[in-house]
Amino acid sequence: MPKTSAALGRIQPSATLAMGARVNELKRAGVDVIGLSAGEPDFDTPDFVKDAAIAAIRAGQTKYTDVDGTPEVKEAVALKFKRDNGLVYARNQISVNAGGKHTLFNALVATVDVGDEVIIPAPYWVSYPDIVNFAGGTPVFIEGPAHQGYKITAAQLEQAITPKTKWVLLNSPSNPSGAAYSAAELKELGEVLLRHPHVLVMTDDMYEHVWYAPTPFATIAQVCPELYDRTLTVNGCSKAFAMTGWRIGFAGGPEWIIKAMSKLQSQSTSNPCSISQAAAAAALTGDQDFLEERNATFKRRRDMVVAMLNDAPGLDCPVPEGAFYVYPDASGLMGKMTPKGAKITTDEELIGYFLDEAKVAAVHGGAFGLSPAFRISYATSEEVLKKACTRIQEACSALK
Repeated sequence: MPKTSAALGRIQPSATLAMGARVNELKRAGVDVIGLSAGEPDFDTPDFVKDAAIAAIRAGQTKYTDVDGTPEVKEAVALKFKRDNGLVYARNQISVNAGGKHTLFNALVATVDVGDEVIIPAPYWVSYPDIVNFAGGTPVFIEGPAHQGYKITAAQLEQAITPKTKWVLLNSPSNPSGAAYSAAELKELGEVLLRHPHVLVMTDDMYEHVWYAPTPFATIAQVCPELYDRTLTVNGCSKAFAMTGWRIGFAGGPEWIIKAMSKLQSQSTSNPCSISQAAAAAALTGDQDFLEERNATFKRRRDMVVAMLNDAPGLDCPVPEGAFYVYPDASGLMGKMTPKGAKITTDEELIGYFLDEAKVAAVHGGAFGLSPAFRISYATSEEVLKKACTRIQEACSALK
């Protein structure tokens, strides 16, 4: 009988991608479904980035490159880290990969052994624990509930660290909640980590430029320079530059980790797409003014969605400070009955009800490690969002 590997058996298919596939299937069948499960901007890649890619094709930049990035894209990443975060990385401290997920995968698989623990605040991006499981490590979850703004405290972090802790994984702004740590909050977490020199720090800053908080964005190696030598700062082009399909992620960090990631990548994907690297170099070094305009659009959408969901009976939707997601608490809907007589006992059942009856697709909170809740992406037009939120309001009102 055919049998897959034990490592593959430790992971699950991505819940977000699975819902996206289901939405596409329904649309092909002619169903008027609104998909709010996808985590990508609805804006197009900027023209100057496309032009750089076309120029690279015409210049014959279609061959293999260095495994973890061309000198040009590494210089662009170094410029970005220095300009935006005050962090200085040499080329041998930078890894460029086929998307941010690939960056995280390389770093964890290259460093985590059986028995190692990786601390992951919940709610979390769906791939974090699965990558740890694939590597043979043990995910250790810390819940950051809605009343804490979906963030963890220094005391919680201190309690979770053990001699087996290999990494602490931070994500700000957060997917799925939009929670964003201030510099002061990161400093408090950093002070805990300074007391545990065996712990590495991975920070996923992919949503850095989708930011609404009153204080400026900060990353932990910036506010706690004493952690620089054991922090991997992860970012990419997907969200800020609307380049999800181009697949470019990158990281800056200790040379030994970057070298280990390169070794793994040399035996898996080899280099990221050469044309995507040229486009990324242009994106990171070109005009950044468009980011502010796009951010303002996301903020308007956020405000509308939060207001409409908070008007839905049984939902409590905190105001996110970054990214383009909301993560409403659905505790008030648990135990309710649908018009067809089904009892809602989990957020997965609630999302099934929304999809079947309201024709709105979201992702259940269980996939992100904190229930009952669900994630909605507002990276689509205000017209579509208003229609979707109205449907959710009506579906919630129909529950008794």
